Amino acid sequence: MTIASLLEPVTGQPGPARLAHAADWMQGRTLYGGASALVAYTMATRAFSDLPPLRAGQIAFVAPVGEEIDLRAEILRRGRNVTQVRSEILCEGQVALSAVWLFAEGREANAVLPAARPEDWPAAPEAQDIVTHEFAPSFVARNFELRRAPSAGGSRPGTIRRWARLTEAHDLDPVATLVLMGDVMPPGAMKAMQRRGPISSVNWSFNVLDTQSRSPGGWYLAENASQHADAGYSSERLRLWDADGKQVLDGQQCVAVFG
Repeated sequence: MTIASLLEPVTGQPGPARLAHAADWMQGRTLYGGASALVAYTMATRAFSDLPPLRAGQIAFVAPVGEEIDLRAEILRRGRNVTQVRSEILCEGQVALSAVWLFAEGREANAVLPAARPEDWPAAPEAQDIVTHEFAPSFVARNFELRRAPSAGGSRPGTIRRWARLTEAHDLDPVATLVLMGDVMPPGAMKAMQRRGPISSVNWSFNVLDTQSRSPGGWYLAENASQHADAGYSSERLRLWDADGKQVLDGQQCVAVFG
């Protein structure tokens, strides 16, 4: 089922909504993090249609997001260039996801420092092996095509990196595509786990580096890298590059590691 079908009930009006096609995007008991973040982002942009481009998001995954939800959004502050919006998803009367979005007009650049392209840039996705979905959540197999992205020197410890793209044709704007895809990789801490066990994203903060990104073929290089894992949590860095090697999203996440 298309992402447009999932987002159709999000009208921008506060109140109850039923995500009739949530089943195609479920990750266990909850909506996949990128999809639930996109629901909240869509609520913000449809509630306030005159917003400038999104520059950053701060998302708290508080509780499972299911099919029956309530939505709300409010402008926290509207300045000359920057508007901050909070949108929330409620389930059974309790906040399940809370997000603060930073929308901002572009200005004449006083500092220009492009993000560095990784030194171990992989071969094009078309030249890589397809990643099977044997152990992946069902929503991945339904909605994403993944290909390997090995580095010449081998992967760093606690790092998971893949080429990824949506399998469906869609009309999402460039930023919405990044929100949906930015959390597609499992935590890098999975590679450091001593035994199998459940994992759960607690939050996700990211900066949008290119608000007009349209990567060739729809492919993005997605990487999750654990910076530190201990005491049942992992601090992860999440990044996306387009197929030309330009970084388009830079993020950080706290992940609970059980088992």
